[in-house]
Amino acid sequence: MSNLMTTLLLPFEFDFMVSALVIAALVAVPMALLSCYLVLRGWALMGDAVSHGVLPGVVLAYMAGLPLAVGAFCAGMVCALGTGYLRANSRVKEDTVMGVVFSGMFGLGIVLYTAARPDVHLDHILFGDVLGTSFDDIVESAVITVLVSAIIAMKWRDLLLHAFDPAQARAIGLPVGLMHYGFLAMLSLTIVGALKAVGLILAVALLIGPGAVAFLLTRRFGAMLLASVLVAVGSALAGVYLSFFLDSAPAPTIVLVLTGVFLLAFMKVRLDAWRLLAQQGRAG
Repeated sequence: MSNLMTTLLLPFEFDFMVSALVIAALVAVPMALLSCYLVLRGWALMGDAVSHGVLPGVVLAYMAGLPLAVGAFCAGMVCALGTGYLRANSRVKEDTVMGVVFSGMFGLGIVLYTAARPDVHLDHILFGDVLGTSFDDIVESAVITVLVSAIIAMKWRDLLLHAFDPAQARAIGLPVGLMHYGFLAMLSLTIVGALKAVGLILAVALLIGPGAVAFLLTRRFGAMLLASVLVAVGSALAGVYLSFFLDSAPAPTIVLVLTGVFLLAFMKVRLDAWRLLAQQGRAG
């Protein structure tokens, strides 16, 4: 028994694993909160677009000697604002505009990366480097987590109304334009916080998965927010922890755990539906 406990607690003896667990949990919270709005609004592609679109900003920030987070945030906002402008001033549908913008930005990022040949490996940008987390990375993620969580805690009802019925939100006097671009700014900022932990590509999973699981399991939005956070944090911690024993990369392991949780939630919903049908059949 003591040998088993020693083995189970082994990851906590390494500072890099403790740091990885901390930043994974911090990153998961704002992504889970935003995930609920993205799922309800059908904006899965927007998360994908912004996460891919920040790549040129990361490379340009490296070339200019600026923090990578600054470049990533600026590029994310350019992507979001560009998508909004093109959608408002053309007959092209929103999902098509997002596809054009994010693929173009991602292509530009790859070209700039090839030209700059930075010391930062492309895999670390795309898929994260959570085991190389520094104290500064943890502080940055913590600040972003507190900021985004505080805004959602104060404005979650307004953001929910805006997600479901922008016309009604405008009619009661809410600043719809400010809320729209403010939400996109929070999305960009959250992806910046996730850059070190899960990278640009795998960030999409954390922006969609927790909200999808919570949507299956809950009926009220307040409960959905709480369930999404619990699913995201639990999956992030479990993924990092399991990666130590599996000798795998933490970020993809987090995504696999999250996918497994979604499948379990889907199976539960289906079983509940079949059980209800069986009870109605017996009653009939």
